[in-house]
Order: sequence, then structure tokens, then C-alpha cells
Amino acid sequence: MDGDESFGAVLRGLRQRGRLTMEELAEASGVSVRAIGDMERGRSRVPQRRTVVALAEGLGLTGVEQEALLATVRAARSTRAVAVAGTAVPHRSVGDFTGREPELALLREVAERARAGGEVSVWVVSGPPGCGKTTLALKAAADLAAEFPDGCFVVDLHGVDGPVDTDEALLKLLKALGVSDRRLAKEDPQGRAGLLRALLGDRRCLVVLDNARDEGQVRALLPAGGRSLVLVTSRRPLTGLEDVGRLTLSEMAQDEAVGLLRRILGEERADAEAAAVAQVAELCGRLPLALRVAGNWLTVRSGWTVDHLVRRLADEERRLGALAAGDVRVEAAFELSYRQLTGQAARMLQLLSLVPGPDMTAAYGAALTATDVFEAEDVMEELVEAGLLQAAFTGRYQLHDLLRLFARARLSRAEEPGEREAAEGRLRTWLLETAVVAGRWYKPMYEAPPPSWQGLVSLESAEEARVWLQSEAPSWLAALRGAARRGEHTRVVETAHAMEWFCDLWVHWGHWPEVFHLAAEAATALDDPYMRAFHLNCHAWALTTCERRHREAIERADEALEHARRAQDVHQQASALVLAASAYRELGDLQSLVERTRAAVDLSESAGYYGVWPQAMRQYGGALRLLGRAEEALTHHQRVIAFLDAPNCPVSGHVADVLRAHTTQALGLDCAALGRWREAADHFRSAQVQSSRIGIAHREAEQLLHLGEALIELGETEEARYCLRQLLALGEAADGKELKAAQKLLDTLPAG
Repeated sequence: MDGDESFGAVLRGLRQRGRLTMEELAEASGVSVRAIGDMERGRSRVPQRRTVVALAEGLGLTGVEQEALLATVRAARSTRAVAVAGTAVPHRSVGDFTGREPELALLREVAERARAGGEVSVWVVSGPPGCGKTTLALKAAADLAAEFPDGCFVVDLHGVDGPVDTDEALLKLLKALGVSDRRLAKEDPQGRAGLLRALLGDRRCLVVLDNARDEGQVRALLPAGGRSLVLVTSRRPLTGLEDVGRLTLSEMAQDEAVGLLRRILGEERADAEAAAVAQVAELCGRLPLALRVAGNWLTVRSGWTVDHLVRRLADEERRLGALAAGDVRVEAAFELSYRQLTGQAARMLQLLSLVPGPDMTAAYGAALTATDVFEAEDVMEELVEAGLLQAAFTGRYQLHDLLRLFARARLSRAEEPGEREAAEGRLRTWLLETAVVAGRWYKPMYEAPPPSWQGLVSLESAEEARVWLQSEAPSWLAALRGAARRGEHTRVVETAHAMEWFCDLWVHWGHWPEVFHLAAEAATALDDPYMRAFHLNCHAWALTTCERRHREAIERADEALEHARRAQDVHQQASALVLAASAYRELGDLQSLVERTRAAVDLSESAGYYGVWPQAMRQYGGALRLLGRAEEALTHHQRVIAFLDAPNCPVSGHVADVLRAHTTQALGLDCAALGRWREAADHFRSAQVQSSRIGIAHREAEQLLHLGEALIELGETEEARYCLRQLLALGEAADGKELKAAQKLLDTLPAG
């Protein structure tokens, strides 16, 4: 390439050498045909570097040829530049800055307090690579410049790529503040630090110390007070600094992320593919650096649709590689922090990429690394300090989606054969074993963990077990799916078996049909008739209760009955009959309801086995009430309460509590059918108290609705209003039909 040739002429020659039409080069590079034509004819400005890189890739140029093309561009550009002395420079801003309004509002408030001589004159803005710390600080500096008449200065400390020596930063800041070389020569580093503190204390300056490596690099650069404001940006939270304010950044909100892409792309283009733009925002993890790279890709490759980029980013294996525009690479931003980790922390980051849920505790790190929780927590805190792991809230950590892909790629490069599988196996084993122990808190004959169990988390009470099962549900469900894929059938059926009574406490989770379907398939693979009957019954329950798929539920219950007979298990036979009856009740088939419940009662009594008898009697009594035989129903339900209250009752603990609450509700319905509203209200009130204590919110909602109806019949409007509002306060924990019915009743009550 001749250095005297114009860029357009060089581009045309390269295209012709490659025997490419403008259309073919546009297709290969993503740069529009019109833009290429304007460049070759000299009608457009010299292109930006990222455009040239895209064209070079489309032309298939080698590294040397690509650099030569870039050199042609540099030679064509004007040599005009702004000279800047050292690293203390006037602030700059980003023209398309978007979002972060709460953060900017906070910094405006901070500046106001600093101007008045507030106590805190230093704020640390921290967060993971690419979250926009520098951009936010520079935007704030631009907005607040008028508040600091003695100057605004930015010092890039290069914390992750060759940190600037503190004394060098001191010298350049002091020079920017007007201190003469002669005066500086008289002071040692300690004296220069004192001089800076004095100047910042006396004047009203705003200083941005950008990209700090650690506390030691910035401590000598900070004022002790006064009316200046110092903003320190760092990937680390710099927890060793005292008397500073803290602002932690993470990814943008979805609307902010979309807004940034709209500003980069232009509103017309973005709005034409609004759904795809929203997908790009999500695939970029709403990380500002990734959003900017994606936006630049689309700006340069004007011939691409946004949907085309969505398809490129959808491939997790290639996503990080795709998020690169010229010399700006998201992966490179992560790499700088990664290189500073200890070997132990780097390994932890790699392994944390295997966690299937959205967040985690230190116990996950311990399970993955086969260490104890405290050691794992120390290493994970190192990752937090490095800005590669976020402390989400008390005891929990989050790994950004793009950092997860980065860590997983590093794991693939570093692992020994079988090492990843071993770590995944440790995590899966821990999750499912803990789920079993937690679920058994609610099962008869189990309850508290055995003394021999030593877990990574505390499960000393049923409430701790419930909290763990719910908070870690995304992870243990993923582990269950993984176990099913790997043919770990025994582990799958054991885990689901432990959920038998816990599932009724969390009906609206949404995954119980899947859990019990996986378990039924695993039981089939094991050819265990009892387990097949058990899990088919649980699947029938989930289909009716969670998804209202009553016909399928009856099919599963009938299959369960066959396998229970094969296993000669009375409990599962009676359960299958009761579960089919529940589905028939929802379908309005009273005859089948009566037949199945009566059969379950007779089977239980003839076998002398009463484990399912209370449910069967309650269902049978409900059938009698629906047939207009409320007095008989009341008698049957009173028998169930007497059975549960007997000192030698074979049903006890959590199960007995649940059955008593359900049957007390049934007594209320019987009394309501007989017009005995006072008794009905008393039963509903008692059932609601029991359900609240147990934690069965969906049943509590039913009971509050019935209580409200009974109180209205009794003319006790105010208490009825209170009950119905209690129901509405349950929100998503209640069933939608109860919420609608409660609101409808409230609307009919006189104002009060």
C-alpha cells in the first residue's frame, strides 16, 4: 500500500484484488453498500477504526495487511489533538450517557453536602468490569463542574494494567493545582500528600481518581475534609478506606439498557426492531460495556439487522467473542481483573460458573471445592474485592451472566480430564442430599436430621428447612434434572420422595409436576412398583392441584393404583383412590367422587391401615355434603377430628396438623350448608389460625374467604371486611379465584 494513496483508493484496490463486488464486501463485513461506495469515492469522512477492522475482516486481510490499512486511515486523519500534561486532565463526558438517574441524584446530593463542608468528601464508586463506573464518574463531573470553581480533574490510576505510582499521581495533581516545581522539589512524598490535603481542604475542587487498584494507591490522595469532593472508581469496594461514602454499581435496569442501545442505534432503527433490541440488552447482561460494544457493532455493520446480532449472541460458546468491536473487548476487561487473582480465587471463580441458580451462598463454593464454608467464604470475598463477584444481599453472592461465561471458558482451558465432572458431581450431590434432609422435616417418621448428618448449612428447624428449599429451589431443581439426565434414578426418586408433604406448603412454585414426573420416570427405570405408585400419585396430585389437568391426573392415579396393588401397598392404593376422587370433584363427577372415596375408606378400614383414612373420610364427607346430606357429612368430619385427637393416633406431627386444619375447614362448610353460620364462622376461624401457623397460605386464603362469607351472613360486616383484606394481603401466595372472589365481596359491602 502506497502511503500517498487515499484511503478510498486503497480500499477499492483491495476489494478489486479480492474480486469482490461492493455488495459482496458489504455482506462479508456488515458495512453497508452505500457507506463503502462513499468511502471509495472520497465522499465520506475517514472511517472510525472499528469500521476499518470490519472491512479488513471482510476482505480477509492478514494481520500485517490489516495494520497497513489502519495506518492509511491514521495518515488521512487530521493531526489536530488536545495536549494534556500528565494524567491530571479536564473532565470529559459521554455524549450518549443514558440512565443511572438514582446514582446521579445521589452524587448531586453528595456534591451539595461537600460544598457546605460535609463530613464525607470522598466517595468510592465500585462494581464489576464494564458496569460503567468511569462513565458515571465523568458524567457526574461534567454535571457538577459549576459547583467546583477551583477546578475538576481526572487522574487515571491504571489500577488493572500497570498501576500509576502514588507519588507520581501526587505530583501531577499538585502541578494541575498550580504548585510550582520548586515547591514540589522541597517536599518528600509525605510532605506532598500533606500539601494536597491542605489544598483540597481549602479549595472547592472535584477530583476523579479513576480505576484505583487498591486502598494503598489512593490513601495519600484523599482529603481529610473541606469542601472538595473526590470520586474514586475501582473494581474493588476498597473496604479498607475509612470515612468514605460508597456507591456500588451493577448492571443497568432493562429500560436503561434498551435506552442506551436506542441512543447508539438511533430511535428509528431501534424502534423498527424493538423486540430484538430488548433481546440484545438481555444477552449483554445489561452491562454497559457490552451494550456499547453491541451497539457499535450494529452502527458499523449498518447492513445487519438487530435480529442478526441476536442470533450471534444467542450462542453462549461464542457470545464473549462476539462482544468485541475493534480494540474494545468485553472479555479483555474481565481478563485484567482475573490476572490479579490468587490461584485459589481463580479456581473458585471457574467453579462458581457451574452453579445453576441465579445466586449462591458460601456453601456452594465449599461444595464445589471440597472445603469448609469459612474457607470458601474467604476466597469468595476475595472475588468480591476483585469486582468479579457481587455480594447481592446478606450471605448471598451473584455472578454476572457474562462473567459466568468468561469463568466457564477459563475452566474449560484449565481443567484436568474429569475435573469439571467431579466438581459438578460434588455440587449435585450436596444440593440433592440437603434437599432430602430438608424435605424430610415434614415427613412422618423422619422430621429432624439424624445426629450423624453433617451438612454445610444449618437445618435445625422445619422453618430453616423451608427457607433453604425455597431459596435454593432453582439450584436443587437443576441438580435434579441433571441427575435424571445422568440416569441417577435412585437419587431422583429419593429427592422427590422427601417432598411428599413439603410440596403442599408451596403449591404455587410451578415445578411440582416436573419434579414428580421425573421421579415417576426414574421409578419406572428402577422397576420399583412401590416407587412407581408413590410418584405417580404425587404426579396426579400436582396435575390437579397445580395445573388443573384433571383428566391426566385421573390417568396417573389409575396407573398408581395398578402398581400399588402389584406392590401390595395399602397406603398407595388408598392414596390413588383419593387423588382420583379429587380430580373427579373438580370435574363435577359426583358419582365417581363418591365411589372412589367410599372405596378408599373401605380399603383402609378392612386392612386396619389408617394412614390415608382421614383424607378419604374428609373427601367422602365432602361428597355427601355436595349431595345435600350435610348432617351426615358433619358426622363423618367429626369422626376424623376425634381420630386425630386420640392419644394413640397413628398420624402425628406436621401431617396431623395439616389434616386437622383441612378437616376443620370441612366442618365449617358443613355448618354453612346447614345454615349454622355462627358455628361455621368459628370453624373457619380456627382452620385459618391453624393454616397460618403451619404456613399453608393457599388454604388460609380459602378459609378467610369462607369466614368472610359467614360473617356477612351474620351481619358482622366490619370483621368480614377485615378478613377479606387479610386474604388480599396474601397476594400471589393465594389462588387467583380466591383473590377475585374476595375483591368482589368487598365491592358489595357498604363503605366503612
